[in-house]
Amino acid sequence: MKRLPIPDDVTGFEIDADVKQDLKSLPKTLADDVARNLVMVARLLDSEPEEAYNYAKVALRLASRVASVREAAGFASYMTQRYSEALTEFRAAKRMTGRVDLWPVMADCERGLGRPERALAMAGEPEVKQLDKAGQVEMRLVAAGARADLEQFDAAVVTLQSPELASSAIHPWTARLRYAYADALIAAGRADEAREWFVKAVEADTDGSTNAAERLAEIDGIEFTDALDEDAEAEDEGAEAVEPVRRQIDKDDVGDDRMIFEDEEDVEEFYDEDDEEIDEDYDEDSFEEQQPKQG
Repeated sequence: MKRLPIPDDVTGFEIDADVKQDLKSLPKTLADDVARNLVMVARLLDSEPEEAYNYAKVALRLASRVASVREAAGFASYMTQRYSEALTEFRAAKRMTGRVDLWPVMADCERGLGRPERALAMAGEPEVKQLDKAGQVEMRLVAAGARADLEQFDAAVVTLQSPELASSAIHPWTARLRYAYADALIAAGRADEAREWFVKAVEADTDGSTNAAERLAEIDGIEFTDALDEDAEAEDEGAEAVEPVRRQIDKDDVGDDRMIFEDEEDVEEFYDEDDEEIDEDYDEDSFEEQQPKQG
C-alpha cells in the first residue's frame, strides 16, 4: 500500500478526543498511523481538498471499520465533488454510530448527484427533528438550494423564512442563512429586498464565510479596483511627474551624459422516491411580523 509523506511535526495527537476514542479499537501502531493521516485530512481539507482526499483514502484502506475514518473520507470526497463516494461514506458512518448530524450533508450530496427531489424528501424525514439548531438551519439551507435547483424560487424564499432568520442574534450560521435568503430573493426577482439582507449578512459575516460584501457592492454599482492595478497606476503617475524634472537637470551638473534616474480536476439507492415537502410553517406575512422594526 502506497503511503503518503507526513511532516515530522504531525504526531496524531492533534485529533479530537472522540476520534482518539474511536481509534482505540485498533492496535496502537496502526491507530497512530491512521491518526496522522486523519490530521493531514483536517489540515488540507479547505486549502488542498484533492490532497486531503488522498490522505483520507489511505486512512480508509487502513481502518475502514472505524466510523471517524468513514466520516473523514466522506468529507474529503464531498469537498472534491465526489458526491457518490461521499454519500456512501456518510451512510456508513451513520449506520455505525446511529448519529443523525450528517443528515444535511447527505441531502446535499443528493443535490450534487442531480437529485434535488431526494434532498427535499430527506428534509421531511424524522431525522431532521433530531438535529440540533445548527443542523436544522443547515437542513433549511440544503432544502432551499434544492428548491432553487428545481427553479422553485418563491418556495426557496419561504423555506428559509424562520425564527432563526428573523432573530437579531448572531450565531456561526447566521451570515450564511442571511446570505442564502438574499440570494433566494434575487432569484425570485425581489432585488430591493435582497439588498437589505445582504447588508445583514455583511454585519454577521465576521470571518468572511460569504462574499456578501461583493454582492452588495454589485447591487450598488461599486467597482473594486485590484490593488496591483492601483499601484501600477500610481507608478505611472509618479513617472509622469518625475520626467519633466529629469529633463530639466543640466547634464553638466552630473559630469557626463548619464541620467540621474535609472529606468528600471452510482451508489446503492435506498431512499423512497416520494418527494415529501419540507415543513413550511412560515408564510411570508407571518415572517414579516417576526422581523424587528427598523429604526
